Amino acid sequence: MADRVRITDVAPRDGLQNEPAPVPAQQKAALIEKLAIAGVDEVEITSFVRPDLIPQLADASEVAELVLEFVEGVRMVAGELPRGVGRASTPGGGALPVFSALVPNEKGLDRLLPFHERGLDIKVSMFASASEEFSRRNTGGSIAEVLTRFGPVLQRTHEAGLPMRVYVSCAVACPFEGAVEPIAVRRVVNHIHELCDHNRVPRDLVEIDLADTIGVARPDDITALLDEFSPHEIEAMTLHLHATTGGAADCVRTALSLGVRSFDGAAGGLGGCPFASTAEKRAPGNLASQELVRVVHEAGFTTGVDSALLDEAGAFASSLV
Repeated sequence: MADRVRITDVAPRDGLQNEPAPVPAQQKAALIEKLAIAGVDEVEITSFVRPDLIPQLADASEVAELVLEFVEGVRMVAGELPRGVGRASTPGGGALPVFSALVPNEKGLDRLLPFHERGLDIKVSMFASASEEFSRRNTGGSIAEVLTRFGPVLQRTHEAGLPMRVYVSCAVACPFEGAVEPIAVRRVVNHIHELCDHNRVPRDLVEIDLADTIGVARPDDITALLDEFSPHEIEAMTLHLHATTGGAADCVRTALSLGVRSFDGAAGGLGGCPFASTAEKRAPGNLASQELVRVVHEAGFTTGVDSALLDEAGAFASSLV
């Protein structure tokens, strides 16, 4: 097993999408730059969704434009070739991270691809659920219907030469249905693999990201979930944890012991599923990237992250909300 752990920061997208008021694109871009300089491996910058559905992300194209300007500036200073994720160095001395963006369907992909054509190498993320009720409420379709929409997106993304990620939300529990059985998550992943095969997309080019959407997981839940997957699958997947009930750090430790080598976090602990909140109290957000990196380092693993610079990014993220 590798001792290097991959860190993705989702604060600019997942962390800000539920804020009562939109954060200006310039501030989002500043956060993305701080995270890149801190040395995280990937930053999820936005989602190309319908602006009327998620107004906080209505500036997706503007944010992508600003990130493209940042990438071009870094490459120019570094004297690198005009394309290629990770080849130019940030002002912090590390390689450029992967930048990713969520697309719900082909229309979202249509909005994203022009930025790739202009020089922004970007990972395309898609969103499924292991809960039927959550799928219907969040996406307006059943699990099967949502996954069927992925086919053309997978095919076109592969043809464009871009990496892909598929989130599987409610991998532990659903706010409407309660506990989700691990076998239900396994079935969704199997369906994703079948879609890859049908569209002639190599399975290993599509990252699987299992999300504890409402943050209720305990170590035993993580063990039961990962028991459905082979060691090879576990080493290739990502785990997305929320800090709702305070057990995320223990879940990271358990996942590390079982072979997980890739995790999502959010600078400043931004975000959180709105369905996990109550009228009296807003639920805590994603697992803070600062805590995630601390736990990983304390467990004896390495990351490419500068903890002091990540703390700065986290403080800036908190100031935005």
